[in-house]
Amino acid sequence: MTTTAPDSATARRLLDGLLPLVACAAARVLEVYAGDFTARTKADRSPVTEADERAEAVILEGLARLTPDWPVVAEEAVARGAVPRVGDGPFWLVDPLDGTREFVARRGEFTVNVGLVVDGRSVLGVVTAPALATTWYGAAALGAFRQDREGCRPIRVRRADPARLVAVASRSHRDPETDAWLARHGIRETVAAGSSLKFCVIAEGGADVYPRFGRTMEWDTAAGQAVLEAAGGRVLTVDGTPLRYAKPGFVNPGFVAWGGLEPGSDPA
Repeated sequence: MTTTAPDSATARRLLDGLLPLVACAAARVLEVYAGDFTARTKADRSPVTEADERAEAVILEGLARLTPDWPVVAEEAVARGAVPRVGDGPFWLVDPLDGTREFVARRGEFTVNVGLVVDGRSVLGVVTAPALATTWYGAAALGAFRQDREGCRPIRVRRADPARLVAVASRSHRDPETDAWLARHGIRETVAAGSSLKFCVIAEGGADVYPRFGRTMEWDTAAGQAVLEAAGGRVLTVDGTPLRYAKPGFVNPGFVAWGGLEPGSDPA
């Protein structure tokens, strides 16, 4: 079992298998979205719908064929108590419907996320927004890309002026700590977005920074972090170290996702 990030040929092979798989899961999500559905509340008080479960089933089945020896940590499976053991080798993190609150409110800003972790690093990821018909994907060895109805193009973070930063903030989970951080850094312009779309907005140059201090899980962030870092960005914890994976309980600390700052700028 490899403990290094996939090279360009391996990353392309994995993405060639993963992209149609995530597209199939997105189609299952849209089938539910187009009709009448109800949301249930899980033990952690987060909502879940039939769309979460249908999409996860598709992804789990496909990953078992694509990489049968690699563990898969999937949100709904974990909620049912199915928690595989992971180590330094590769494993997948799956959020079959990130932004369930946006889904229930029919705002369209929900995503299907699949990220690959090797040696604690998120090294490859796919983020699909079914209602927007758009997919972002990236790998350390390949760069980052946006695919939509107009085709596929490479994306890159923009070079930002630290004195004129634009932040992207959670639409459903914004909190006083985030507002205080934005004020402390003199950031007055913000863009609201749901789910892992926030990482993708920065990756394609639509904003510069995304602070998040509320509770998130590793499956919420792995795919988006992989896309952002493949586009030239960074995701750092509040103490300035890279956000890593395979942590106890798969719980993230607070973090700040950054695009491209000017040389010499300190993202503190």
